[in-house]
Amino acid sequence: MCGIAGYTGPRQAAPVLLEALKKLEYRGYDSAGIALVESGQIQVRKARGRLQHLIDITGNGEETPGHVGIGHTRWATHGEPSDRNSHPHLSNDERFAVVHNGIIENFRQLKEMLISRGYHFNSDTDSEVVSNLMQECDQGSLVETLRAAALYLEGSYALGVLSLDEPGSIAALRKDSPLVIGRGEGENFLVSDIPAILSHTRDIYLLEDGEIALLTGSEVLFFDAFGAPSRKDIFHVDWDVSAAEKGGFEHFMMKEIMEQPRALQETLRP
Repeated sequence: MCGIAGYTGPRQAAPVLLEALKKLEYRGYDSAGIALVESGQIQVRKARGRLQHLIDITGNGEETPGHVGIGHTRWATHGEPSDRNSHPHLSNDERFAVVHNGIIENFRQLKEMLISRGYHFNSDTDSEVVSNLMQECDQGSLVETLRAAALYLEGSYALGVLSLDEPGSIAALRKDSPLVIGRGEGENFLVSDIPAILSHTRDIYLLEDGEIALLTGSEVLFFDAFGAPSRKDIFHVDWDVSAAEKGGFEHFMMKEIMEQPRALQETLRP
């Protein structure tokens, strides 16, 4: 299972992203990366191997400026473990960056379609089709572009997306893959699992299948599958971090045993 992190707010984003990714290491991974919006560009840093390698080359994030960003730990499904197959992935015009957890089942057909329209690919992953689909489907609105791109996708996915046209925002969408949004004071967070943000906030939204969220530092907006604004209840997490990490089970071993069928299903998904 891949791990996703996102942050938008007044703080330097990279250290927050790396901290969240460290708390998602239990999901398993072979590489890691972050993308940040800074000075009119999306800056991407990636590293194969342990997360500590990425932490080292970014100076624990302190050497990577930007107040809005997304991060990812990758467990290889399509494409070998390597820097070029690591997330985040940029669109050809470098205006969109995408992190993805899940499997895009029709990515080969989508890749062929995009190549026929002049796009090139820098990785062997299924995930890179999403970043180029964002460029192909550009509607002038991050939410509408993500909604249009998602109409092409078959399979499971949790997506976090940056756009240079909306540099203070992160868009998120899920289908059969978890995403959690944390609401802070003048800042907001996106993660794959609740424990990754409990040191920052205990007020969370659980994104549902087909919902799109748009995060800025000041607010979180939600949209249904048709693009209409929607409302969501916020939940306050009152568990301690250890209990949250155990997912309601008494022991980590029991949690791992109960998660094995889902993990096997994801592994065998074509």
